[in-house]
Amino acid sequence: MSASICNKARSVNKLPTKSQLRRQLQQQVDSYLKQGGEIQQIPRGISGRENACESLPTVFFNQPKAERTPVPEVLAALDSRRPKKPSPNRTTRDRPKETIIYDDFGEPIRRIWQDK
Repeated sequence: MSASICNKARSVNKLPTKSQLRRQLQQQVDSYLKQGGEIQQIPRGISGRENACESLPTVFFNQPKAERTPVPEVLAALDSRRPKKPSPNRTTRDRPKETIIYDDFGEPIRRIWQDK
């Protein structure tokens, strides 16, 4: 059974390398040109837009705000199906509290622990 698992692992297709992709692309371009296709040479810096002087159109926020339909009953049904989280039971321990004793001049003298 382990031999079949190893064979399956070997049958994974490897991704083509960059040089293989370049060769494939060059072959496709060559076959296109042999079939009579034509490639236009466009100088660098020329924009692909029709009117490059205009600013880019704003596609966001060009429509009025859509009205939303309130659906509180649907939300209530969804919330009722949601499993309830158990509330955390936090127990507070009565810990001793550190108190600092000061002298008459406000300098700390010592620390003592007091129970509540």
